[in-house]
Amino acid sequence: MSAIPLLGYTDRLSGRPGDEIAFKVSSHAQAPFRASLVRVICADPNPAGPGQQLEDVDLPFGGEFPSRSQPFYPGSYAVISLDGRFRDPRGVFISATIWPTTPERARQGIISIGDAGRQPVLSLCLNRGAVTAVARSPSNREAETTAACRGESVKARRWYRVWANYDDVNGTMSVGCRALDLPAGTSSYTAAAIGSVPIKNMARCIFGAVDGDPVNGHFNGKIEGPSIVDLPVEEIDDREYDVENHQGAWAKWDFARDTRSTRVVDVGPLALHGRLVNMPARAMTGSTWTGEEMSWKHAPEQYGAIHFHEDDIYDFGWETDFTFAIPDDLRSGLYAARIRCGEHEDLMPFYVCPPLGRPRADLCVLASTFTYTIYGNHARPNFDPSWLDRISEWKAYPWNPAVHPEYGLSTYNFHTDGSGICHANHRRPLFSLRPGYITFGATEGDCSGLRHLQADTHIYAWLEKMNIPFDIVTDQELHDEGIDAIRGYRAVTTGSHPEYHTPRTLDALQQYREQGGHFMYLGGNGFYWRIAVHPEGNGTLEIRRNEGGIRAWAAEPGEYFQAFDGGYGGLWRRNNRPPQQLAGVGFSAQGNFHGSFYRIDPNARANPETAWIFEGVESDTVGGYGFSGNGAAGFELDRADHRLGTPENIHVIASSENHHESFIPVPEELLTHITTWSGEPIEKLVRADMVYQKSDSGGQLFSTGSITFCGSLLYNEADNDISRIVANVLRRFLATESFDQPRNP
Repeated sequence: MSAIPLLGYTDRLSGRPGDEIAFKVSSHAQAPFRASLVRVICADPNPAGPGQQLEDVDLPFGGEFPSRSQPFYPGSYAVISLDGRFRDPRGVFISATIWPTTPERARQGIISIGDAGRQPVLSLCLNRGAVTAVARSPSNREAETTAACRGESVKARRWYRVWANYDDVNGTMSVGCRALDLPAGTSSYTAAAIGSVPIKNMARCIFGAVDGDPVNGHFNGKIEGPSIVDLPVEEIDDREYDVENHQGAWAKWDFARDTRSTRVVDVGPLALHGRLVNMPARAMTGSTWTGEEMSWKHAPEQYGAIHFHEDDIYDFGWETDFTFAIPDDLRSGLYAARIRCGEHEDLMPFYVCPPLGRPRADLCVLASTFTYTIYGNHARPNFDPSWLDRISEWKAYPWNPAVHPEYGLSTYNFHTDGSGICHANHRRPLFSLRPGYITFGATEGDCSGLRHLQADTHIYAWLEKMNIPFDIVTDQELHDEGIDAIRGYRAVTTGSHPEYHTPRTLDALQQYREQGGHFMYLGGNGFYWRIAVHPEGNGTLEIRRNEGGIRAWAAEPGEYFQAFDGGYGGLWRRNNRPPQQLAGVGFSAQGNFHGSFYRIDPNARANPETAWIFEGVESDTVGGYGFSGNGAAGFELDRADHRLGTPENIHVIASSENHHESFIPVPEELLTHITTWSGEPIEKLVRADMVYQKSDSGGQLFSTGSITFCGSLLYNEADNDISRIVANVLRRFLATESFDQPRNP
């Protein structure tokens, strides 16, 4: 178990007045811990920048609580209560089809039957390449007999039919294995006398692990069609046993049923349905997949597999230490429960949204909590231990997922078996969500090295400094409530990186624009990937990294459709909703965490429709500075493209130049090494476009097309051209003259 002394998390990342948020804490200390409430104005620990700004909130909150160490148990599996249906049988036959991904590892449970004390009495396992069966006496734990298949070791990423046959009457146990890509008659088979080790008290069954307290011996790979019958099967050979015509008690689980849920369905007469733990991946291609159908909805019989992993973990399931009911009069914003115990401290962030349908400001800021969660605990491949020196020097958040992967990694990382992580959940400690967390620890100049929540607080702090009232609404409200979540606001703005969206969140934003709302997109690489929210409300998000796009990993062929909603995963661009349709610009190029400047189009200064945007701006170039990459146009860049949906009446008012040598176009823009999808030269695709549009509905659009843009707002105490441009736009969008000069907090 990890040595991190004090950590916690919330059961939800946002709420409205009246909603209750639960806080779950693990403290290794003997002394109690204390909890208090702070408002997070800025989460940037950079001493050369705005600094971390936390404001104590004088409300009844938290208090003192006893410390306790709360464990967590990685590894996914299915659990089924046998409900007394297999009562002291004379024998048992268990079988499954498997596609192992780490067959060389020891003791991986495929099917494990446990007694009432959660101790395995019969297990079918994969052990260092050999399929094995283990029988253990419930009365004598030392009495254990193992039978193992002879012959060639099981190979990774091949389909096998495996089984174990236990015969109590004859005192034998046998185990079998056949590669499904080989002809009949080529199975491995062995038998062993076991004497008197009766199989009794069959209380529950585990798929994908070995029963125990806790469950252990997790399997890496796919399992399909597991079954149990209550009598030994005579004359076993390499043919599949006809379980459904068995004369005694039998059960067979069809993993293609209820794919959207965490339920596993028994198609036999006993109806022994079960549940999944730690969210293994569903809608996975099975042993009968032909490649002719790509959607599990159209050929469910070919998608009967579940992919289990030893490191799956999504909801830690910790007990609640204290709760907080959001009061009616609490200002909308980013807050955190600050917990302290001795020298140790942690901050558990959450957003307070205004009452539904009753905005308290004219401006709504969207917090990209889906994107934060998808990136949660991203262990960056370029992490270097030297980053810890800067973290210590700046007194930044001390823990990093690259050092502590045991807390579960992000969908930008891989499972231990090499498959991509396709699920994310915030119900665990997410270091990357903490105020003071640094994403990049080796930047130069004034760069703070921030992304996501921490980078988005640059705009919160700027709005505070400029005395501009604002509410915050998150992706969760936008998904759950649709346009009602943002109805009534004069303007809505994003933060730096609203990358991950569901159909509902995009629909809400599109409707807001169509109904005349003013929209600001102050980021880059936004509205890029399609995701799904688990229908059971367990906080889990799903991403399938399909063809195209900047991808941390590639989905397996045939596994492009999401299990949670059946939608085609991958880029929104490939779902006929490219970002240009909503925001005027879309992802075009990416490089290292370096920023550059924009050059203002002289026509934009001369055109009365756009000249007002540059009032007070004298230079031809803007944004060659900032706390994100040292420039307003950097890291990930978006451009206008009419073929992808940029409106014809849009104005490109500025474009970036002079980017670092590491910048290249994104893969979906490249057809060959010398030709591009748009027909433009490769070097022309490396740019961020700043655009403005007034639509037929009267709604206005302002987009900046850069992730690092918001990092320039506070530069030089907010006395800079980027700050002036955004203030000019907001003044017009909000139709108010109430903010003209920066103010000190």
